[in-house]
Amino acid sequence: MKRIVVIGGGAAGLMAAIRAAQVQRDAHITVLERNSRPARKIMITGKGRCNVTNNCDIDTLIANVSRNGKFLYSAFNTLSAKDTYEQFENWGVPLKTERGNRVFPVSDKAVDIVDALVNNAKKNCRIIEGRAESIEILDGKVCGVKLQGGEFIGADSVILATGGMSYSVTGSTGDGYKMAESLGHTVTEIKPSLIPLECHEGFCSRLSGLTLKNVTLSLFEEGRKKPVFSELGEMLFTHFGISGPLVLSASAHIKDIDKKSYKAVIDLKPALTAEQLDKRILRDFEGELNKDFSNSLDALLPKSLIPVIVSLSKIPADTKVNQVSREDRWRLVELLKGFTLRITGTRPIEEAIITRGGIPIKEINSSTMESKIVKGLYFAGEIIDVDAYTGGFNLQIAFSTGYLAGESSVKEGE
Repeated sequence: MKRIVVIGGGAAGLMAAIRAAQVQRDAHITVLERNSRPARKIMITGKGRCNVTNNCDIDTLIANVSRNGKFLYSAFNTLSAKDTYEQFENWGVPLKTERGNRVFPVSDKAVDIVDALVNNAKKNCRIIEGRAESIEILDGKVCGVKLQGGEFIGADSVILATGGMSYSVTGSTGDGYKMAESLGHTVTEIKPSLIPLECHEGFCSRLSGLTLKNVTLSLFEEGRKKPVFSELGEMLFTHFGISGPLVLSASAHIKDIDKKSYKAVIDLKPALTAEQLDKRILRDFEGELNKDFSNSLDALLPKSLIPVIVSLSKIPADTKVNQVSREDRWRLVELLKGFTLRITGTRPIEEAIITRGGIPIKEINSSTMESKIVKGLYFAGEIIDVDAYTGGFNLQIAFSTGYLAGESSVKEGE
């Protein structure tokens, strides 16, 4: 009878435990979770709705992994997005596909995903509240896990699924990195990814809380003419800069903000060409000829954005609309089509949705998720040096690597 210890009761850990139990019914599987309730991070994903996966094929999954995507080929083939979709529906959680092929529970409640994972894990595994202190080795192979407090749990295989450093309040505080390093593994530089961005412009704080929908955000790296990211969607201003789905996606393309300069260019009216926007403004002005310029943009812009646009346009606020020149109007058009913010940094890693970096893929067997350094040690989820864009891809990585690690952990040595 195989003894499996899974360290970390998140998406990857729970899926690993479930799969191990499916493959070997009599296996003795223990999930160690430091929180009183497992999968706390899933509860806050997708604004509490849980973007559980992306309804796409394997090639699209890999294309949306921004770092080391090909390493995941075996994992995605073992558990594809389609498989994940069917698994949750079979567990009694109806799913739906929204814009961008993002998959959510029909209920729009992340707790339904969490309950499905926890309840299915509990059927053939035990979940205990505890914090692993070290993974014990005997003759180059894992033999158990030592807990804080001194308790020892014997194991034939250990699956390390402790997450990264993001959202530390959910329990991801880097414990897994330290345990892996103590066994001879290395850890690449840890950085935040999918994270809000801080901006130079002071007016961002005045716009805090303003959401912009159906705008195009393009991210430019200094020295490059083409944007490294450009997409239509939703974003919002905060007291420190910008956040929201577009911004989180863009942040994944920032490679080294300490050495390179970046700017975000927002097209506030992407559905209109510059010429069409100019004609639109002219039509608006025709009914406002005797108004001050600052009072003429209500039909065009959100109220809180108007003072900022007026200031940046260099058109005096009290200029009568009938006195706004063609050059002034074109300058306004260019501003609306290219509203620019200078990025000064990212928020702290604790606010990141995911962590970039982790256990190098060269130290992990991609076909099994087993360590190439320690026999019987497996990795799953965010602890591995892979990360993806927003849209359900990172949870799919967790599910697929967890599934493969769980399956391999009981098959190993057979």
